[in-house]
Amino acid sequence: MAADVHKPDVVIIATGSEVGPALEARNQLAAANIACRVVSMPCVERFKAQPREYRDAVLPAGVPRVAVEAGRTDPWYQFLGENGLAIGLDHFGHSAPGEVLADKLGFTGPRIAARITEWLTGTGSTH
Repeated sequence: MAADVHKPDVVIIATGSEVGPALEARNQLAAANIACRVVSMPCVERFKAQPREYRDAVLPAGVPRVAVEAGRTDPWYQFLGENGLAIGLDHFGHSAPGEVLADKLGFTGPRIAARITEWLTGTGSTH
């Protein structure tokens, strides 16, 4: 994938504690020549209230999108479209120290980068 400074190969949308691992994933993807933009979206309503030109510049058309959410993924499909990748939790019932859960559930930079790489190359799933 060609690295174009203006149009990334993939956009990761994250919020809160997911932004750090998303940035780490971006660095790992860059090492694999995948240009990645991380968008911190702490307030969906505020983003949606911005002018269309701004929203289109932040989330360019035709660029694959990934949402990283340590919670329900349903709300993110409005930005992902039907072909986007949602990395999140649509279930409950886990308990452990934060670092253990992050790794087990796939919310570390390396695990996010691996999921995105598999998805972009067609070897992974969208859920």
